Amino acid sequence: MFEFDQYLGFLAFLTILTIGFWLMIFLLTFVIPYWIFGSSIERFKEIKEERKAKRTAATH
Repeated sequence: MFEFDQYLGFLAFLTILTIGFWLMIFLLTFVIPYWIFGSSIERFKEIKEERKAKRTAATH
């Protein structure tokens, strides 16, 4: 069976594996969509402001 140091190594391996799994799930389901959605909203605001600036420059 396992000796005590092998048991601790196995527990450390399972801990790291579990932390990595949940971190990947968190990143894929929350952080990356939040980042993409937020950056696209900011880009649309910039495009809207550019169009508004062109319109005001063309009228004056």
